[in-house]
Amino acid sequence: MSAIKETHFNLPGQSHFYKGKVRDVYTIEDKFLVMVVTDRISAFDVVLPEPIPFKGQVLNQIAAKFLQATLDIVPNWVLDVPDPNVTIGKICEPFKVEMVIRGYLAGHAWREYQAGRRSVCGVTLPEGLKENDKLPEPIITPTTKAAIGHDEDISREEIISRNIVSEEDYILLEKYTKALYQRGTEMVADLGLILVDTKYEFGKANGRITLIDEIHTPDSSRYFYKEGYEERQAKDEPQKQLSKEFVRKWLIDNGFQGKEDQVVPEMTPEFVKSISERYIELYEQITGDEFIKHDHSDALKRVENNIIEALKRLS
Repeated sequence: MSAIKETHFNLPGQSHFYKGKVRDVYTIEDKFLVMVVTDRISAFDVVLPEPIPFKGQVLNQIAAKFLQATLDIVPNWVLDVPDPNVTIGKICEPFKVEMVIRGYLAGHAWREYQAGRRSVCGVTLPEGLKENDKLPEPIITPTTKAAIGHDEDISREEIISRNIVSEEDYILLEKYTKALYQRGTEMVADLGLILVDTKYEFGKANGRITLIDEIHTPDSSRYFYKEGYEERQAKDEPQKQLSKEFVRKWLIDNGFQGKEDQVVPEMTPEFVKSISERYIELYEQITGDEFIKHDHSDALKRVENNIIEALKRLS
């Protein structure tokens, strides 16, 4: 089973290329962004040696579905999805904050709470909560990129006082973030899932606030299964999560956490196939749609041709 590990296209009008951990991003005539979601997989800030067939298609198609379903809330960057692994969109000037929204006390917010802090990003939390409890109402805990490249917590007041985002724009970012989270929550509730927390990124295109990047994928969001949630909370049992946590667990069990001198364990074809199957399962559970495997026999040629045809249509 072949996979899309990397791309080296020379596209018409190409003016810039950026290789991220998972995405290859091409700038076309400073007008369009072509985002190829490859099958690379990362964990502990390390790109693992073996790509996962169909993983890129899973992430790209989940994002496309939710971006399309939220157009009535906020405009987004997408112009075309010409291939299962590709999204082409408008170039936007990104805001330097990520809007993280949490409906439940999990992950980073729980670790802060557990350490005795009752305020996350300037938002006060009530006493008496335990891990994975539903919060009285969703809270926004924004992060910003520090000089060294790590995300750092920041409060609404700091964002505005440091003029990272104007107050006028930030009020809109909060409004859109809450509405997007509400829509995502409603869409997955019908499929027996809880959208625990997620993040959104925004930019500006022609002066308008625009939703960018991906939304509601297993890489940017945490999901719980709705069935049994209350019982597990009552018994202080861990919640059943829908995420790529299983990959991290396998790495930890095999002595790898991204630390110096640690070597990534061998990823056998059987293990790679099992991760691929798990991602397909995630797709079907999050979207409620059957996953259709696109032909990977000459995937790079297919992707390149579909991009070139789409650029002709858009130009």
